[in-house]
Amino acid sequence: MTGRVLEVWTAPEAAAPMVRRPWVAALPGAGLAGDRYALGGGTWARYPQLEKQVTLIDADQVAEAAREAGVELTPGQTRRNVVTSGIDLPALVGRWFTVGDVLLFGSKRCPPCTHLERLTGARLVKALATRGGVNAAVFTGGTIGEGDAVALASEDEAARRGAPVGADRPVARIVALP
Repeated sequence: MTGRVLEVWTAPEAAAPMVRRPWVAALPGAGLAGDRYALGGGTWARYPQLEKQVTLIDADQVAEAAREAGVELTPGQTRRNVVTSGIDLPALVGRWFTVGDVLLFGSKRCPPCTHLERLTGARLVKALATRGGVNAAVFTGGTIGEGDAVALASEDEAARRGAPVGADRPVARIVALP
């Protein structure tokens, strides 16, 4: 199971416009350099650290949600950091995976909230409920850029890269979706 990064987005603070970047540094334990959550200022900054470092969303899922909601919606407007194609993002929850040379752990699914509706002016919560992507935590740094591969990583590969495995392995949070 391998996909690709189509776009990379960050925002310097909560509710600030997202800015597309060709690549960005991924910081272990923090998120993406220059992004609101790595800087400690995101709307959901008080939530557990593993759940807000990086968000990923599938471009085709965004298009389906836009059609269902009857609105124009680009992947960047979803306020997710990494737009992908060709990989089943929900299957990454509870698993190690790589984006380029960065090792991440899928911490939970990322359904949208009404904050997104306030910022876009579009009713999106229902259409994106099962298409909102996933949250992930950064365990080894590097860069994430447009065109990078997105692929599952084994426990052995995660251990070789210094990630906690066995009893110290992170635990995903299961979010009930409609």
